[in-house]
Amino acid sequence: MVENRPWANLIAHIVLISGVALVVFPVYVAIIASTHSLSGLLQGTLPLLPGGHGIENYTRMWQSGVSNAGAPPAALMLWNSFIMAMAITVGKLSISLLSAFAIVYFRFRFRMFFFWVIFVTLMLPVEVRIIPTFKVVADLKMLNSFAGLSIPLIASATATFLFRQFFMTIPEEMLEAARVDGAGPLKFFKDILMPLSVTNIAALFVIMFIYGWNQYLWPLIITTDPDYYTIVMGIQRMTSEENPQWQLVMAAVVMAALPPVLVILFMQRLFVKGLTETEK
Repeated sequence: MVENRPWANLIAHIVLISGVALVVFPVYVAIIASTHSLSGLLQGTLPLLPGGHGIENYTRMWQSGVSNAGAPPAALMLWNSFIMAMAITVGKLSISLLSAFAIVYFRFRFRMFFFWVIFVTLMLPVEVRIIPTFKVVADLKMLNSFAGLSIPLIASATATFLFRQFFMTIPEEMLEAARVDGAGPLKFFKDILMPLSVTNIAALFVIMFIYGWNQYLWPLIITTDPDYYTIVMGIQRMTSEENPQWQLVMAAVVMAALPPVLVILFMQRLFVKGLTETEK
């Protein structure tokens, strides 16, 4: 029997609406601030209604940036962030799929040893090994390049572990049937495992893309050429100057938040399904 508790439902909705408002309000403030002039933001009161300088601020940030703060045009920084995030995402997924496939379906010596070596790297994020990683990248002459921005961040023990766990749930009969039909390892991987892994790939794609998009410390160390600055670096540089132009900072913040939001919106169904689905 389902009990009808209107007061409980009302309280639940109030809590949920309050939580959403708490999360959305800073985003709203950033959007509103990006439509005002600098003098309008420095009056001592927080504006809550749109101003009349939105087009001007976004156009200036998109086309010119803030040269005195070392921030190139937002169009360039967004493009650099997109290339870096996509390279990291595609690289992580590709390597993780192949490594998990090898660990589960191939029998070779020290197979589990190599898996645990990969898994142990979870305790060694790039922040821990940043000095030797920088030395290797510098020796390979990959400073100020997209390869230097993305390759050191490509390996992912988390994705390898998740794909391994998923591959282990696939019945052995499916592999035997593929062998009977004459399918080799690569055909089995391409025609059977990949289609079954679509939801998992989508969920990890969203997570890895946001991970790559939000990178700050590694791009800050690896790049000195403004042509390779990412949007996160540009925002930090604009806020570090003596008199920040907050209307342009907020415009850059809004533009920086759009790509991850769009990725989540377009892949929401597969993302949720990949995180919650337990049976295939």
